[in-house]
Amino acid sequence: MHNISPSGESPIQILRLAEVSDDALHLLHEYYEAARVVQRDDSQKLQAILQGHSSGWWIATLGGKAVGCVVLRELSTVPHAAECKRLYVQPGARGHGIADKLMDALEDFAHSEGLQSIYLDSYGDLKAAIALYRRRGYEECDRYNDNPQATIFLCKRI
Repeated sequence: MHNISPSGESPIQILRLAEVSDDALHLLHEYYEAARVVQRDDSQKLQAILQGHSSGWWIATLGGKAVGCVVLRELSTVPHAAECKRLYVQPGARGHGIADKLMDALEDFAHSEGLQSIYLDSYGDLKAAIALYRRRGYEECDRYNDNPQATIFLCKRI
């Protein structure tokens, strides 16, 4: 768990989930609606992701309220790699560096698991997310999945 206390702000906590929670599902459904996602994971698939060896799901809390999430899923098609999915921070919680803190936790975990690369996909309308990924060292790569909504594919060596 990462605890950060920005000056004058409520503490931000990043928590790795052991099982699917109501808070995490609520955030995920907000993400699905905000990003208009067509391929959605159900609770069983999400629990299976959590049980994967090099997988995880993190939520961010701000002042004790769940405000963001990100998922790391093992990639069976690429050796020593995983996929970053579902990075989301509620609009009212943006501007606190929460997305970076979620990505820090995800990348630290991936590195500790011996992974060598993290892949992700996005689409052109998510300009702030793409800028965040590029600032963090993610570079364009070839398509690695069949996501019909994805227009941009990125990868980072860790």
